[in-house]
Amino acid sequence: MRNNIIVVVNPISGDIDKSEFIDAVALFAEKENFNPVIYNTSGVNDIDKIKVLYQTYKPQRIIITGGDGTIKMVAEAMENQDVILGILPAGSANGLAVDLNLPATLEENLEIAFHNEYMMIDMISINGKKSVHLSDIGLNAELIKNYEKSTIRGKLGYALQAVSTLIDLDEPFFATITGDFPTIECVARMIVIANSKKYGTGVSINPNGLMNDGKFELVILKNLDLVVLGKIITGNITTDDAEDIEIISVKNALITTSVPVSFQVDGEYCGSETKLNVEILPKHMKVAVPYTDPDYGFI
Repeated sequence: MRNNIIVVVNPISGDIDKSEFIDAVALFAEKENFNPVIYNTSGVNDIDKIKVLYQTYKPQRIIITGGDGTIKMVAEAMENQDVILGILPAGSANGLAVDLNLPATLEENLEIAFHNEYMMIDMISINGKKSVHLSDIGLNAELIKNYEKSTIRGKLGYALQAVSTLIDLDEPFFATITGDFPTIECVARMIVIANSKKYGTGVSINPNGLMNDGKFELVILKNLDLVVLGKIITGNITTDDAEDIEIISVKNALITTSVPVSFQVDGEYCGSETKLNVEILPKHMKVAVPYTDPDYGFI
């Protein structure tokens, strides 16, 4: 008897044709004696439909073919279930895959997604929305808003929108951040809520971040000039090399801004906000990883 495995495919992520992925999964599942159940996301009640699929087929693993937003969606659907998530990176940036050191080839990622050990990683709750990777308010969220309106996808589309976003840059915003730490009041261009280290573009925004330490980092990019901001969001400079950046590691925080500021979660624009309630959700999901990383290990 074959074990079931659910395969969640985002048909439009990264503007990539997913037929190669689906065919490769079907062949691999046949070879490894799995019964693949393919689900294509539609943007309509996907979380509820994935929950129903899980209850119907009870798989030990769910394979995700998409980007960070798709991973976040499946993680939300499965947050109360004992299931391992395997990732086949197929988004515009694939930030979580970059942070997990997933390999470049589909063949290697299939092996990891179906068979490898897993690590328990944290999630973050932001105004009730779940984040598994990197969320932020300010400059990058504005860039993502512009990217989602654009017809040019992938890294080229991201680069083009980075230029136009910087040209049309708004004034910095005033923010107050409170929690179990001394209150911070600052003028900022961007505040990152980071569960990990890198954006998919390769930008190391949070050099010391760990996804299973029971904390998240707030990376506050203050009133930096346009050249430095451009280098940061395009991956040509890290926060280690830039001045006027503050990083704090916390378990919860309340971020209040003087004006509505663009907000994104794991690469998806979520509108403008003036208040963000943020808290860590420790060891909230299982993700298949390529090897035992000295920083993480298997848990």
